[in-house]
Amino acid sequence: MKTTKINGITIPALGIGTWALGEGDAAQSQSEIAAIRAGLDAGLTLIDTAEMYGEGAAESLVGQAIVPYDRSKLYLVSKFYPWHATAAQMRQALEASLQRLGTDYLDLYLLHWPGQTPLAETLAGLADLKKAGLIRAYGLSNFDHPALKEARTLPGGQAIAANEVLYNVQARGIEFDLVPYQEQLGMPLLGYSPFGSGNGQQISIPDSLEQLARSMHISVHQVLLAWAGRGSVIPLVKTGSAAHMQANLAALNVTFSEDQLAIIDAAFPAPTRKVPLQSI
Repeated sequence: MKTTKINGITIPALGIGTWALGEGDAAQSQSEIAAIRAGLDAGLTLIDTAEMYGEGAAESLVGQAIVPYDRSKLYLVSKFYPWHATAAQMRQALEASLQRLGTDYLDLYLLHWPGQTPLAETLAGLADLKKAGLIRAYGLSNFDHPALKEARTLPGGQAIAANEVLYNVQARGIEFDLVPYQEQLGMPLLGYSPFGSGNGQQISIPDSLEQLARSMHISVHQVLLAWAGRGSVIPLVKTGSAAHMQANLAALNVTFSEDQLAIIDAAFPAPTRKVPLQSI
């Protein structure tokens, strides 16, 4: 399995996303837990969640899913609201997340998106949480190239370990400047929603991609996921069923020829200029 590193820790180059998980009935929750465990059993030890997801419901579901596993072998990521970005509120938010997850530390804690609290104050608070052993590393989410570059000039900015943004065939703007910048820094870039929002219906799939998937004997979703993970971006993929998780895992083995990539580029062109950061 392709791997990468965050803060010196080796992780798989594909993560388990959890947006909208834990918000259904008991049967649905059990299916979602089974999906997470199918990923963990296959070596997908990176799980990404947030206090925003179902107002803690996703974190609680993850906490249930990871009970049988060795915590030291997992890489847990969560995110906090911008209005919890002061030192005191951040600690309260973190402690609530830790309780829901059933762990005493996070491997990576991210500011979910830029807010009103001065970033220098937020970075100082994150550094304190790291010193206290409550988090192993900290980073940002939904920060574009100029904002990330500025963040790194602040006290504690050099310790920013990762950034998480939207990335899929229809949202390629980060390829123009953010991806090369983070590659230059050696800073991992997590990409959420490789299928678009939710089940991928917001991405209009042209006939050329349907034909490409058929010719490769894989699904369109596998094409989208394999494409998102073809470079340095670490895709985060959510699924509520073990069967879908197995299909996602199979996408890890997909490679593209130059001709096949050209078909995707023709349908969804790469950016040729600066594009505002997208988010959903």
